[in-house]
Amino acid sequence: MKKINFYKLQASGNDFILIDKGNFLKDKGKRYLSAFAKKYCVRKQGIGADGLLVVEPSKISDFKMRIFNADGTEAEMCGNGARCVALWRAYFSNLGLNKRIRFNTKAGIIEANLASKIKEDKNLISARIKAKITKPFGLIENIPLKVLGRKIKVNFINTGVPHVVIFVEGLDNIEVEKIGRPIRFHQHFFPQGVNVDFVEPLDDDKIKIRTYERGVEAETLACGTGTIASAILFSIKKQKKDVKVTSRQKVRIQTKGGELLKANFRLNKGQAEDVWFEGKAFIVYEGQFKNKGIR
Repeated sequence: MKKINFYKLQASGNDFILIDKGNFLKDKGKRYLSAFAKKYCVRKQGIGADGLLVVEPSKISDFKMRIFNADGTEAEMCGNGARCVALWRAYFSNLGLNKRIRFNTKAGIIEANLASKIKEDKNLISARIKAKITKPFGLIENIPLKVLGRKIKVNFINTGVPHVVIFVEGLDNIEVEKIGRPIRFHQHFFPQGVNVDFVEPLDDDKIKIRTYERGVEAETLACGTGTIASAILFSIKKQKKDVKVTSRQKVRIQTKGGELLKANFRLNKGQAEDVWFEGKAFIVYEGQFKNKGIR
């Protein structure tokens, strides 16, 4: 029975299984990978993860990254997953600081690099990773929705993944899954659906965020594309309040998992460009399993 190596990684508490399809699963297609994610991402019954990262050969970049959610659906992009795969590549390729890594996703080409030296401490491999996402699009503010019998207004933007951003007070008391689930499946966003970010401004350059993620169908400890979506909407709202805002934005984002992420981007006529975000990523362990039980 052929054995397959895998890696467990996490960024901001968003955790992943990573497999190198080029080495182990060359003949396996989307159906197999979807079934693999559904089997092994299950908490307490599998390895456990929010999603599966699949590395494949690419003719247009260093490699291709595919993302399968825990429910088996394939996602367009994943910000925290991008940081994890960049660390994996940098570590096993012995890349130095600021050495560019380019990989393609369903959302387009992602660029990343080490923002700090790689550390090996207590069996954990970690580094700060900077990643540049594709240009966000589809911004719509103040969309009226009826949710749980109430009328609310939400904001939409696609940062590689579609997001609804809702600004709230008392974030810690928000019922993220109760409110987030009907928005995620709302007919307004059918059939693609959305991730739902609840955001509380804390300071002129700091926000706090909690996210309901489609595919996981629950609140997660962090969402990379969600932190970017929230930071962009936060900055746009500030501009409209006549607050003095420079074209280059720097926003700190406090995640549910406890990490403070950094986003920086340029605002040009209400649109975000040259979007980067930064935070730690970890290789938690390497494992091996037998390729059986999935067809």
